[in-house]
Amino acid sequence: MELPSTSANPHTTPADIEQGRKLYGGRCAGCHGPTGDGGKGANLAQPQLPRAMDDLSLYRVVRYGIPDTEMPATLLAPREVWQICAFVRSLGRLASSGPTGDARNGESIVRGKGGCLACHSIGTEGGRSGPSLLTVGSRRSPGHLRAKLTDPGADVPENYRWVELTAKDGKKAVGPRLNEDTWSIQLLDGSGRLLSYWKKDLASLKSERKTPMPSYQGKLTTSEINDAVTYLSTLRGIQ
Repeated sequence: MELPSTSANPHTTPADIEQGRKLYGGRCAGCHGPTGDGGKGANLAQPQLPRAMDDLSLYRVVRYGIPDTEMPATLLAPREVWQICAFVRSLGRLASSGPTGDARNGESIVRGKGGCLACHSIGTEGGRSGPSLLTVGSRRSPGHLRAKLTDPGADVPENYRWVELTAKDGKKAVGPRLNEDTWSIQLLDGSGRLLSYWKKDLASLKSERKTPMPSYQGKLTTSEINDAVTYLSTLRGIQ
């Protein structure tokens, strides 16, 4: 991995940021949103980025991607990478309108009526079949969180697969796929247990890009969804 000789971004003029905006629009906006407020990719419109606290670490992420995620590497020239970095930093300086709901009521909804902890965890509480919510407020924008609550199947990550299988002995298993190769597959069941199967021992195997998460449109009021989004936006890990 070849890194630049400087640790500070040398291309931060208004012209560089404008060029970075154009490069970002063609290569990054599809996942991170036109204004960086998240989507399939992380929310970039915030003052501090957990994976890129300084210029060099941001350059590394943009240039080389993040292993085992959908964040790819790029073959852009170093100057162009720096220009994208300059534009991304500018997103964190933009004023953004945060959620305006009642976070306390939102917590009650997430833990109670919404049933979110049946699948998701917050720290040591909750299930393991869905992604952890402990840092979701730093990774996802309020708009993305609201979209996930109302239409969760609209933007499922490419590498996420929901597995339904039946072994030759008749046992069935359903859950998110963790790993898969030519000979075996591993998944989590509803209680968060890791299950592993040899494919030669399976009678059927169905793996789809979909989510079992239900839509809360009509199940929660608009106000309740707003409260839940407000609470989820406060979840930023251990401070």
